[in-house]
Amino acid sequence: MIFKTANADAAAPVPAPAPVPAPAPVPAPHTAPSHDPVPSLADDPFSLANLADPYPLHQKLREAGPVVWLEKYGSYAVTRYEPVYEILTDFETYISGGGLGPADRRKSAEWRRAGILESDPPTHTAMRRGLSKVVSPSSVRRLRAEFEPPARELVQELVARGSFDVVADLAEVYPLQVFPDAVGIPQDGRENLLPYGSMAFNAFGPRNEVYAEAFRNEAAVSAWVLENCERRNLRPGGFGAGIWEVADEGGITADEAALLVRALLSAGVDTTVTGIGNTLLCLARNPDQWEKLRANPNLAKFAVDEALRLESPFQMFHRTAAVDSMIDGVLIPADSKILLFMGAANRDPRKWGDNADSFDLDRSASGHVAFGMGLHQCVGQPIARLEIELVLQALAGSAERIELTSEPVPQIHNVLHAFSSIPVRVVPAGG
Repeated sequence: MIFKTANADAAAPVPAPAPVPAPAPVPAPHTAPSHDPVPSLADDPFSLANLADPYPLHQKLREAGPVVWLEKYGSYAVTRYEPVYEILTDFETYISGGGLGPADRRKSAEWRRAGILESDPPTHTAMRRGLSKVVSPSSVRRLRAEFEPPARELVQELVARGSFDVVADLAEVYPLQVFPDAVGIPQDGRENLLPYGSMAFNAFGPRNEVYAEAFRNEAAVSAWVLENCERRNLRPGGFGAGIWEVADEGGITADEAALLVRALLSAGVDTTVTGIGNTLLCLARNPDQWEKLRANPNLAKFAVDEALRLESPFQMFHRTAAVDSMIDGVLIPADSKILLFMGAANRDPRKWGDNADSFDLDRSASGHVAFGMGLHQCVGQPIARLEIELVLQALAGSAERIELTSEPVPQIHNVLHAFSSIPVRVVPAGG
């Protein structure tokens, strides 16, 4: 079994976090409210088997009904595209302030302070407006000139090698090189960013053994992140310094600025690492689609969207019902937890057709919910897309073929779908 670092856009830890609790005992099954005509299942989406391969359970949940009661956690599960989209876009009925994990953070202590992902208006509005001033279309366009040479150089080096691991040699190297530079944090110690992201995102799941493993070195990792995202340690001109300038102007508070710097840093690394790995896995498994990309490198944007849809990095998180509501005829009582399966919605045949489980560059995947939707849609997604696109274009221009040399190894993570190893062999263009 492999427990390895993964990623997320999450809020920052408090300076003196509480000790990490031991994995909680398995709770007694919960009974669905008797007035809800909803299927009830004992399946555990957070079991090691389902985290390694979530798609059979996704199909089972989609077929069971638009809303399913999860007995183990006492929460509702929604897997079909239309209700997932509806919940994501109705931020007043289905709030984020209850936390993205199974516990209601309004009623229980958490290891970190609530940041942009786990806040609602008006707090969320101010934080998002402040972040949008820094991460804008124009600022992202300027990054292309800085991000492209490192992508090209790294890919050329790996192609010349002939075989490499997509995760260890590319996906975990390139984002940690370019994005922290853009944020403006120091070079030394950047290896802490992956375990920090792993903690942040694994905290959106239950307090299981996966969570406990992610928090094994919590004190040292948190201390490094807190220190190196301080204003005094941020390079002038970077995104981090820009966020603090918004605070100087009164757009956000100093506390919110600190949270945003750390949230941006973790989100800009972790999901991008996963996105690069998952996208190249899709292309290695589908040589005909790789040929299409090589023939037309402008398809890189479509390849990114299709891979994000098919192998969504962020698979699931919770919302909390603020009031009694109805989802496809099912009554959801106020304060209920709802587990949204974005990975399942992105493969729902009702939305994507009978070939929803296939990778197809001719598909229009622009409606996928891999980055959320509505008020909480990821602000930093243009940067992640840019990095994945630049890697694809560099590889398409350098390698004639990309082939798996053995089966990829799943990375066990509470909410991200990633791999800890994707070994490939490449044939250089013209070779």
